[in-house]
Amino acid sequence: MEPFELYILGCGSANPTKTHKPACQVLSTRGKNFMIDCGEGTQMRLARLGLSMKRIGHIFISHTHGDHCMGLPGLICTMSLLGRTSQLHIHAPQQLEPFLQTAMQTFCPDLDFQVLFHPVDTRLHQLIHEDNSIEVWSLPLRHRVPCCGYLFREKPGLPHIRRDMIDMYEIPVSQINNIKAGMDWIQPDGTVVPNDRLVTPPSPSRSFAYCSDTTYLPPLAELVRGVDLLFHESTYPQDNVLRARQTFHSTSAEAAQIARMAQVRRLCIGHYSARIKDEAALLREAQAIFPNTILANEGLKIDI
Repeated sequence: MEPFELYILGCGSANPTKTHKPACQVLSTRGKNFMIDCGEGTQMRLARLGLSMKRIGHIFISHTHGDHCMGLPGLICTMSLLGRTSQLHIHAPQQLEPFLQTAMQTFCPDLDFQVLFHPVDTRLHQLIHEDNSIEVWSLPLRHRVPCCGYLFREKPGLPHIRRDMIDMYEIPVSQINNIKAGMDWIQPDGTVVPNDRLVTPPSPSRSFAYCSDTTYLPPLAELVRGVDLLFHESTYPQDNVLRARQTFHSTSAEAAQIARMAQVRRLCIGHYSARIKDEAALLREAQAIFPNTILANEGLKIDI
């Protein structure tokens, strides 16, 4: 099975701290790196984790608050310095485009590659990108500015051909992909071996949902139902729920409620307020509602 891995590059909130960096994650699968948000210092953390900038073809920005997008200009400039020529696709709320255009004209006006901006309607749950292996859907969130999360769903793979059947029927390598695609095997004497005898079911498709800054939003649970990993912001503990409401953020208990309602397999909480001194307390609070919860931390790699 191909890797389907999430790297946490930053899981803090707007106010910088000594322990956490601004928001950024990278989902790596089938030789491609999908970046989600791009706070300051992102390229340094890419280097520390050994993640290739060359493999980043698409960047998904949740909203225009600086801790989620201020790393973009520097990252694009560095990509240019490294000789990038392939297109870079940026998916984000429409409000980001003027900032991005101004930053590129100011700091890197002579790029040797195209930066293609794709506006995302933050009010809709819709397919915004797909390739031969993955689909990406927008997730409407509710914050102080237009904001959305992103849902990554792996496309179903092909069945696995049985090694014992290859040997038994002396199936040539040239026919393996045809059999995976559904063809029967016809022996030299004309006997047909049904496809279902030759293959086993494909590996289960995997999924990841990224829910950035948002107030508690119960309808979100239906959109992320059953995902393998849910990242949901957890800016405050439940005893700061009034502050969470005022700032359109969520508590760790509310993140766990969404995970439980959605029946996800695993929850990762992050985007900690600078006021938080004991993140373990956030974890205990969430695990009391949804036991399979982990804390985000810079450098964490999660195999999905």
